[in-house]
Amino acid sequence: MSTYAAPLRDMLFTMKEVGGLDAICAQPGHEETTPDLVEAILQEAAHYATGVLDPLNRTGDVQGARWHDGQVTPADGFREAWASFCENGWNGMPAATEWGGQGLPTLVSTAVLEMWKSSNLAFSLCQMLTLGAVEAIAHHGSDALKRRFLEPMVAGRWTGTMNLTEPQAGSDLAALRSRAVPEGDHYRVSGNKIFITWGEHDMAENIVHLVLARLPDAPPGVKGISLFLCPKYLVNDDGSLGERNDLACTSIEHKMGIHGSPTASMSFGDCGGAIGYLVGEPNQGLACMFTMMNHARLNVGLEGVGIAERAYQRARAYALERVQGKPLLSGSTTIAGHPDVRRMLMDMKARTEAMRALAYFCAGQMDRAAGHADAQEREQALALVGLLIPVVKGWCTDSAQGITSDGVQVHGGMGYVEETGASQHLRDARITTIYEGTTGIQANDLIGRKLAREGGRTLKALLGRIDGDARRLAEMPDAALAQIGGVLAASARALGDAADWLLAHDDQPAQCAAGAVPFLRLAGTVIGGWLSARMAEAATAQLAARSGDAGFLGAKRATASHYAAHVLVQAPMLRDIVTGGAASTLALADDQL
Repeated sequence: MSTYAAPLRDMLFTMKEVGGLDAICAQPGHEETTPDLVEAILQEAAHYATGVLDPLNRTGDVQGARWHDGQVTPADGFREAWASFCENGWNGMPAATEWGGQGLPTLVSTAVLEMWKSSNLAFSLCQMLTLGAVEAIAHHGSDALKRRFLEPMVAGRWTGTMNLTEPQAGSDLAALRSRAVPEGDHYRVSGNKIFITWGEHDMAENIVHLVLARLPDAPPGVKGISLFLCPKYLVNDDGSLGERNDLACTSIEHKMGIHGSPTASMSFGDCGGAIGYLVGEPNQGLACMFTMMNHARLNVGLEGVGIAERAYQRARAYALERVQGKPLLSGSTTIAGHPDVRRMLMDMKARTEAMRALAYFCAGQMDRAAGHADAQEREQALALVGLLIPVVKGWCTDSAQGITSDGVQVHGGMGYVEETGASQHLRDARITTIYEGTTGIQANDLIGRKLAREGGRTLKALLGRIDGDARRLAEMPDAALAQIGGVLAASARALGDAADWLLAHDDQPAQCAAGAVPFLRLAGTVIGGWLSARMAEAATAQLAARSGDAGFLGAKRATASHYAAHVLVQAPMLRDIVTGGAASTLALADDQL
């Protein structure tokens, strides 16, 4: 079985040419984050991912987390890995320095997080949920809650969760039934939650649960949801741990993938009510949760990138060593010389690099929105982040389904055998299109709140940038860049046509919703193609200046050309599905399905 190796050259190239690393490092507050320091951080993270997390990935999948009488024991090695992970400062790296984090740019932490997700997705989820809870408390918690909870959570001594979903509600948060009754300076919380990632384990001293619940006088629907902090163990005034709170893990799920990550069913208040503390204002719980939603959805999209990269690396290693049949490509002696295998590998590589570019571009825009010196630039970056987040989450995870499936296909029959490891990536990837909002939810957010609400203003501004680059490339004497530019121009027109159709038919919500996921795929395909084209142009310039690795830069050009010829050309087809596919989608009655 192959060992994960972080694609550092591609990561750094993408951070600089797409994410805008140099400009972000020059922003106020990041002056000490030099490109050299960033490279050193990434190299150390790569060593940790390869040496510690990747070897445990198989163990987590085969052994999984184990539940017994309300207690959950992680797979062998996870507890020790969490201790070393936190001791080395990795857990709190993206957090603010005020609470013990390193305060690094989102772009830098995004690249590091990709390595955790590639090497051991199940393990990485504990950090992701903890830092999401940290962000919500930091933005909305009282000063007392911040002082009591944030530092040990950033250090990793305590971990965090998000408790949203209930058995009867699913994604419909308006149907939540959990209750919170005021009692002095706290509340008594009761209810049942499901699908709580890392909801119970013994890797940390305490677990801080953020729980959505309703106050007795709350209005109905999502407007009546509040957010409460319910620790597993109550915390004394001096910061020491007190008695066990009234909450319990009643079971963990038997899942298709991410077996190393316990997905808990939680019961609050079986013996009178779990003590909880209000986070933010009453009935504003959903707004508090959405504070961390952008980062959470970026990170889940990054899971699509990470798993796709790992699946590609495993498939490439197998194809380069497996001898079978007579290769048609000269110079090849293995199945990598069979054109169809080469097609799959190129497709996996091109799509993954485009996905990485989209995630890093979005992370860079988050940094611009948070710290650019010009207020107008901050405002524009923030609007662009809002547009991009559902695309990153939806398109990257959706694409990972096909990439990990191709990884199994490259292995042939051996890919269907668990021992090769290829099938784990396919199984692990499957959840990423579901949690933190399904692809359909992301797509409806994209066409509703992100497109229709502002009349397409942000998308049209982005399309103007894409079209300008496409026209410039199409006129270049370099044949490869000109070909990419021509396809990119046509795909940008297709995306613009689809957006115009949706805006013109916003009075027909069912018809628009029927094409929402195809539109999201179209947006991801086009924006990913644009960023691939930008990387190809940058690689061409560096080749001309002889300022980089010629083999790597040449591969970037070839990969972008493959993306244009095999993926970007699908844009007009997706446009036609958006604008003309609703009638057949909605044609049958319930009893005809």
